[in-house]
Amino acid sequence: MNRGQFIDIAAAADFLGPGAIEVNRYQNEITDMVRRRCAFGQRIRQVPATGHPSRFFEQTAINSAAAFVDPRSISPTAGSPTRAEKTLPLKSIVAQINFSLFDVEVTRQQAQFAYLEAKDLSDTIDSVLRKHDQALWSGSDTSFTTPTTLEYYGVLQQISDAGSAVSITSLSASLVDNIKTQVTGMVARTDFEARPSAIYANPVTLDLIDQELKSIYNVVLSTRQVEGGITVKELATQAGTLPLIPDWAISTTPSGPNTIHDVVIVSEDLVEYHWLTDPTARVFQLGLPSSLASQHVVVKFGAVVAKGAAYAHKRLRFTR
Repeated sequence: MNRGQFIDIAAAADFLGPGAIEVNRYQNEITDMVRRRCAFGQRIRQVPATGHPSRFFEQTAINSAAAFVDPRSISPTAGSPTRAEKTLPLKSIVAQINFSLFDVEVTRQQAQFAYLEAKDLSDTIDSVLRKHDQALWSGSDTSFTTPTTLEYYGVLQQISDAGSAVSITSLSASLVDNIKTQVTGMVARTDFEARPSAIYANPVTLDLIDQELKSIYNVVLSTRQVEGGITVKELATQAGTLPLIPDWAISTTPSGPNTIHDVVIVSEDLVEYHWLTDPTARVFQLGLPSSLASQHVVVKFGAVVAKGAAYAHKRLRFTR
């Protein structure tokens, strides 16, 4: 309550009594378990873009003119390899945070949350990287040659558009058997030497795989630590033992009373993020306006491509 120019401390105190005035105090650390990065964004290759758009060539066949001939009458037929030019338009992700000069100086003088300015700036960088990680899988663009949105062309859609998506609608179909069969088909190809290196899915989907192996085969999957600092289960396939990497950015999709689960078999060395200037998000401080607010802008330029989307990767869509 206001009394002239003073404020009654009773309005702010937790308790007033003989020999005691208790006021609000807080722990110096803020409890923070907010989700930030995902595994995929930290494991794929980071390469500098060649320009805008970034360009590369993909070979689709070797010289196919080889043939057996009469050794006494050699008559070769000329041939040539087949290569296709690919383009990758770069995209931009930005975020901004403003710090009021007055509020920052009050916080510093209180000396209770002295690290808060640095934390908020770091969190703004993480917000860009979180958006980046989500869009690696599910960015809404639909084409490299004629972009339709400002987002990445997500890897899930790249694989589907290349004809490498398989829908398994039977509710009783085995997840494990279908995954192994698809890996086997990739490895058995005679035209391309596919090298699948990991299997990505939502943690809920991977739990279904665990449950299936335990209930049907009484098998408990072994674990190992992989790049990115996570411990994962692994599945034996014809391509060797592949890690089952949980990735929250691969969402499950409601479909009536059921749910669609994506399982992505990936050749990770063929998934590239083409960056401009720097593979990490960069921070720029703008000039001070008349309000003296400190303005920081975080920016990241680049784009993701799943090379060989038609043969090096596979997307399985299970209905459960």
